Amino acid sequence: MLGLVFGVAILQQQASLFSYHLLLLMTFFSLLVLILLCTFKLGPGLGLPARFTLAAVLGFVWASGYAHFYLREELPKKWENQDIVLIGTIDSLPFRFEQGQRFNFAVEQVRADGVGDLSSIAAWPSKVALSWYGADRGSDMRQVTAVQPGERWQLRVRLKRPHGNANPLGFDYEAWLLEQDLRATGTVRLDKYEPDAVLYNRKLADFVWSVGNVIESSRAKLRDRIHAALPNHPYAGVLVALVVGDQREIPQTDWTVFNRVGIGHLISISGLHITMVAGMLAGLVFYCWRHSFFLGLELPLRLPAQKAAALAGALMALVYVALAGFGLPAQRTLIMLSVVAVAIWTGRISSFSAVLSLTLGLVVLADPWAVLSPGFWLSFAAVAIIVFATGGQGHIKPPEQRSARMMLGLRSASLTQYAVTIGMLPLTMFLFGQISIISPLANAIAIPLISFVVTPLALVGSIMPAPLSVWLLKIAHVFVDILAQSLNYFSALPFAVWTAAMPSFWLLVLATLGILWLLAPKAWPLRGLGLICCLPLLLQTSQRPADDELQVTALDVGQGMALLLETAHHRLLYDTGPGLGADSDSGSRVILPYLHARGINELDVMMISHNDNDHSGGALSILKHVPVTLSSTSLSLDSPIVQAASQHRRCVAGQAWDWDGVHFEVLQPGAASYESTKWKPNARSCVLRVSTKLHSMLLAGDIEAIQEDELIHSIPLKLKADILLAPHHGSGTSSTEPFLKVVHPELAIFQVGYLNRYHHPKPEVFQRYADFGIKRLRTDESGAISIQFGASLKTSQFRQENARYWFDR
Repeated sequence: MLGLVFGVAILQQQASLFSYHLLLLMTFFSLLVLILLCTFKLGPGLGLPARFTLAAVLGFVWASGYAHFYLREELPKKWENQDIVLIGTIDSLPFRFEQGQRFNFAVEQVRADGVGDLSSIAAWPSKVALSWYGADRGSDMRQVTAVQPGERWQLRVRLKRPHGNANPLGFDYEAWLLEQDLRATGTVRLDKYEPDAVLYNRKLADFVWSVGNVIESSRAKLRDRIHAALPNHPYAGVLVALVVGDQREIPQTDWTVFNRVGIGHLISISGLHITMVAGMLAGLVFYCWRHSFFLGLELPLRLPAQKAAALAGALMALVYVALAGFGLPAQRTLIMLSVVAVAIWTGRISSFSAVLSLTLGLVVLADPWAVLSPGFWLSFAAVAIIVFATGGQGHIKPPEQRSARMMLGLRSASLTQYAVTIGMLPLTMFLFGQISIISPLANAIAIPLISFVVTPLALVGSIMPAPLSVWLLKIAHVFVDILAQSLNYFSALPFAVWTAAMPSFWLLVLATLGILWLLAPKAWPLRGLGLICCLPLLLQTSQRPADDELQVTALDVGQGMALLLETAHHRLLYDTGPGLGADSDSGSRVILPYLHARGINELDVMMISHNDNDHSGGALSILKHVPVTLSSTSLSLDSPIVQAASQHRRCVAGQAWDWDGVHFEVLQPGAASYESTKWKPNARSCVLRVSTKLHSMLLAGDIEAIQEDELIHSIPLKLKADILLAPHHGSGTSSTEPFLKVVHPELAIFQVGYLNRYHHPKPEVFQRYADFGIKRLRTDESGAISIQFGASLKTSQFRQENARYWFDR
C-alpha cells in the first residue's frame, strides 16, 4: 500500500500524462511481473522491494488513467468569455454573500444564439462552478433569485477554463477544481428587464429527484433552520460547519484565530467528529445489544454485540458524511471506519497497521488527488503517530477502582496529546511553515467542548422541532461564544505561533527520524537526542540575496499588482493586489501565505502606488498581520490604510535611499500634484526605480500617457531600465512609443488577471512591446515571476518550472 501511494504521488508531480498506449504497456509488464512474483518465491531482500516497485507502477498507472478520464471534459477555447445558455440543476449547497451567490451546476444541455444546441460536443463539462452577482457594479439585487439544491434552471452564463493564481508555496486552485470534477467556472449574466426582452434566467422545475439532490436539499434545510434559530449571531457559521460541513460562512478573521491556536481541524465535520458520533451510536448499540436479554430478545446469540456495534457505527458515519455533502476529507474518514468495521466482521482486526495501510490504499484509489491535500497527510500521520507512541497500551488491564481508571484514562489522553503535538511537528512545519505553541492547551479545552457538547447540541437542535431546536442551538452558540473569547485571548499572545521558512524535504526526513527516536519506547537509549534533529527545521531562516544583489517576485494576484523586492537585509512590498470582497483580499489569500511560507515576518517598506482597489486592496490585511516599519503611499491622509500604518510617508519624486548596495529612487509624483484636484489616482502613482551596479527595474504603477510624457521630458536618463513593470497592466492609455524608446527594457512584466474584464493587456499595446524587441511575460500565463539581479539577470516562471498536467497552459 505504501508503494501504491508512492506511485500516485509521483504521478501528481508530472508536467504531462503518459499516453494510453504507454500506460497499457506498463500495465501489461506489471501484471507479468506479478505473475512471476507469485510463481517464484523471492527472499525478503528482493521480494519486498519488488512488491513495493510493482505497487508503485500500478499506482502510477491507476492515477494516470483516473486523470485521463476526468480531463476528457474541457471547455472549448473558443467558447471562453462567450454568452451561452445552460440548462441543468443546482448541484451543491449554494453559498450566499453580500454581492450574490455561488453554486455548482450540473449541465444537461448547452445552447448558443446562432449556433443552436452544443450538447453534442463530447468534451463539454458536465459540472461547472457559477457565481451569480446582483449587487455588484450598480446592478439590481432583485434580479437574483436565491437558488436551491435540486432545482432545474436555464441560465445565461459566461464560462472560462479552470484557472487560479499560481504562486510558490501557494494554494493550487486548479488542482482543487479538478478534484471536485469542476471543469469550468463562470458567472451568470443578468437579464435585461425591458419590454419584449428575452428572459434567459428562469427556473424550469422546483426539484429534480436524485440521491445527490436529496442530500444537498436536506443540507440546505438544516442550514436554514440554524439561521432561522440564530439570526445575526456571530458564530452561527461555526454551527453550520459542524452540522453540514459548510465552512464558507466563517469569516477569515475567525479562521485566523482558529488556525493560530491550532483548532482549525475541529471547526468542520472532521474525522474526529465523524468518529465521535459513530462511536457514540456504536457504544449505545453495543450496550443495548448486550443487555437485550432483559427484554427477552437474546440478540447476542444471533449476532455478536461487537459486530452489531461496528455496523451501527459505520452506518452512522455514512449518514454524517452525507450531511457533509460527501466532502473528500469526510470520505477518507468514512473509508477508515468502514475498513475497521469490515475487519471486525471478518475477524481481521489483529494488526492495526494492516488496517491503516488498507485504508490508505483505498483512499488513494478512490481519490488519487488526495495526496495533494495537507489533510490527507496530517490525518494518516496523526493516527500512525498515536499507534507508534502508545503501542501495546491497549493490552493493559484496567484497574478496578474508578479513581484509578480515571487517572489511567487521563494519563492515556495526556500521552496521546503529547505524542500528536510532538509527532506532527515536522509535517506541520513542512506543510505550513508554522506551529501553534499553545495548540495543546487550546485543544485540551476545545476538543471535549466541541466534540462532546457543541456538536451533539447542534446536531440534535438542527433536527428537533421548534421551540426545542431554538433552545438547543442557542445553548450550543453560547458555548462556542465562550470558547471563541478564550481563543481570541490565546491567539493574541506574542508566543502563540512559531514561524520559520518552509523546510526542504530532506530536513523533513531528518526531523521525522528524530521524532520517531524521541517517541520510541522508554528502553530506547538517549531518546532526548531526537529533538536535536528538529532544530534545523525549527530554526531555518528564509533565503536572502547577497550584498549588491536584488531579488524581485511579481506575485500572481489576478488583476492587480504586488511585487516583493528583497536585498540582503531589507524587504519592500510594492502594491498589495486587489480586494475581492468584505472578507477576502489578495493580502490574506496570496501575499501573507507567501510571506509566512518564506519565513518573512516583517517588512521594511510597503509602497502603495495609488488608491485603486487592484493595487491597495490587500494593504489592510498586510498591516494587520505583519509589522511594517514604513508605509509609503500616494493616498489621501484620511485613507484607512494611512490611518492603520504605524509610520506613513507620502511618496514624492526625489526620495532615494540605499539598501545593501541597491539604490531605490522615487521618480513621481511631484509634491505639487498632491495639492491639485484635477488628477485621478492613476496619475499620482508612485513610480519607483530600483538599480544594482549592473541592472535596473522600473515600477511604473498605473501612470498614463501624460505622466509618461512628463517623465520623458524631465528625467529621461533615469528612466532607462532592463526590466519594466508595464504601466497600467498594458492598458490602451499607457506604454506609448516614446516611453518605451526611452526606457528601452529587455523584459516587460504584465501583472494581469486571466480573461480580465478590462481586456488587459490590450492587443495593440502588447504587440507594441514585441515590435520593440522586448521580451514579454504575463502573470496570467506564467504565474508568479521571479527575477534575480546578480552578475546577470535570471528569470523564472512558476508555471513553467513547476508545471503540472492539470495546468491550462
